[in-house]
Amino acid sequence: MTTSTKDFYQLLGVPESAGQDAIKKAYRKLAKKHHPDANHGDPKATERFKEIGEAYGVLSDEEKRKQYDQMRKLGAFGFRGTPGGSGPRTGAGGLGSTDGGGAFSFDDLGGLGDIFSSIFDRGRRGPGAERSQGPGRGRDVEYQVEISFETAVKGGKISISVPITEECATCSGSGARPGSKIESCSECQGTGTVSFGQGGFTVNRPCPACLGRGKVPESACPSCAGSGSVRQARTVQVTVPAGAETGSKLRLSGQGERGAAGGEPGDLILTFQVKTDRFFRREGADIHVTIPINVAQALLGSKVRVRTVDGRHVVLKIPPGTQSGTRFRIRGQGVESKGRRGDQFVEVKVEMPDTIPEEGKERIREFAALSGLRY
Repeated sequence: MTTSTKDFYQLLGVPESAGQDAIKKAYRKLAKKHHPDANHGDPKATERFKEIGEAYGVLSDEEKRKQYDQMRKLGAFGFRGTPGGSGPRTGAGGLGSTDGGGAFSFDDLGGLGDIFSSIFDRGRRGPGAERSQGPGRGRDVEYQVEISFETAVKGGKISISVPITEECATCSGSGARPGSKIESCSECQGTGTVSFGQGGFTVNRPCPACLGRGKVPESACPSCAGSGSVRQARTVQVTVPAGAETGSKLRLSGQGERGAAGGEPGDLILTFQVKTDRFFRREGADIHVTIPINVAQALLGSKVRVRTVDGRHVVLKIPPGTQSGTRFRIRGQGVESKGRRGDQFVEVKVEMPDTIPEEGKERIREFAALSGLRY
């Protein structure tokens, strides 16, 4: 194990106040510079690459970074054995200790030690431990789907294109060019993990050379660049249930990302976003519409045809003297939801003419006089 006296902020060359964008930018720049592929045969570059990977793994996670900062302030990274190995000594006000060889002990930190050791997966996998290659369930994929108002109300089938990570068809997920060999990773000796030294303790992390697989291809697959997976669009046929609303979800079993080593795939979870309709509005299971009528229809009464969500037209009787803003109910013409069918409410809006001829004005005056209306 190599022991580094630098802290994670120094390794990435960023201040303690650095935001996530600055941390990510610094990591990408350093990772590109020290990547093993760009520094063949240089062990120092490989070690540096491991260190910056570990630093980024902690500082890019808000919770881990918070706990790391807490331990850093307590001086956990400055503990060292006394010169000549004469015995343990404590630091940071007596918190924690090191043995004669300079190995930091989490146990002396009490509860904080438990928190900090959990950050770095302490005790999960030691050097040389065998990495599990068994089947694993694929991840669930969440995706938002925009549907028309009509489809949401009536239900129906739609076709969507979902960006998803698929197993590379060229190499069947191995990451190797077809016909090339797959060898044990020399960086991690096939374990899939590498150990990092930081202030006297060891941290295990997925090997950056083999991406945690424990094996590397002799020649990388040209389709996936050795990753074993590709990002592509998958066409999925979806049956939208009648009565779907904005925010309602639909789970499609087995339509998520494929599982590792033949494991079962994850699920596709769709969240519906219903488009606004120019005529219909929805409130729960009820449908609301607004229709215009003229002054004559409002005063004398009339019959008007009103479109429903089913595509049919219903004749609505407007009684004489109807006021603007009056609402009428058409029963059973709403949305089918939770075993019941809502209603359709029709609000009338009386529209006044832009201009009235003189003869028309005279008739209105006569009407007003007969009705006792003041003007």
